[in-house]
Amino acid sequence: MQSYWKEINILLEKVAQQENENIENASKLIAERIKKGGILQLFGCGHSHLLAQEAYYRAGGLVPVAPINIEPLMLHKGALTSSSNEKDPTLIGQYKDQVSFEPNDILIVISTSGRNPAPIDMAFLGKEAGILVISLQSLSYRDQEGRHASGQRLEEVVDIVLNTYVPVGDGLLSNKGLQYGPASTVVGAALLNALICQVIEEISKESEELPVFKSANLSDSQFHNETMLKKYRNRIDFT
Repeated sequence: MQSYWKEINILLEKVAQQENENIENASKLIAERIKKGGILQLFGCGHSHLLAQEAYYRAGGLVPVAPINIEPLMLHKGALTSSSNEKDPTLIGQYKDQVSFEPNDILIVISTSGRNPAPIDMAFLGKEAGILVISLQSLSYRDQEGRHASGQRLEEVVDIVLNTYVPVGDGLLSNKGLQYGPASTVVGAALLNALICQVIEEISKESEELPVFKSANLSDSQFHNETMLKKYRNRIDFT
């Protein structure tokens, strides 16, 4: 147990130091677009989709956040199914009518390896719509050949890369030739929440009303949260 704590803390500290400038730059661009009515949309496949859900309807988190839910890419439809569909070059094309981007939206594509067709196709959809596209990925995988028909990897498509520095194979520990102790969800969640905190701080410089959810377990939260929901209900399904 202590080995994992040690290694994950080393990695988290590395990300905090190395990605600070990228977080600051990205947060300013995101805050600017949210103030103009945009929303933050997040997409991922398999375990990466857990991070898209992490930021949605979150106590202490941004209100204008929505995950892009394409069920054949989600774990509850089957782990092997999700993994296979992420590599299908036709999958996103089949579901693109379910994806809606408006001019001031922001898309964060989450993919640890950055090599599979589905995340790259989603990034292309964002670029075609003319919105800001950010990836949350590990550039440790950059030597792994992309599987997209274009020959491109995710970092070659997006505007900004947020690097998790997760090692190839994900595991921080090894024993008897096997890696274990996955890091991508822990580090990805920390990096994503650090970004969102910085976005909130940027918005606070010019606005007294912050689009942040209060915990539903606080007695004074209902009116505040209902006000926030009304503001974004035309763009985000909170049901």
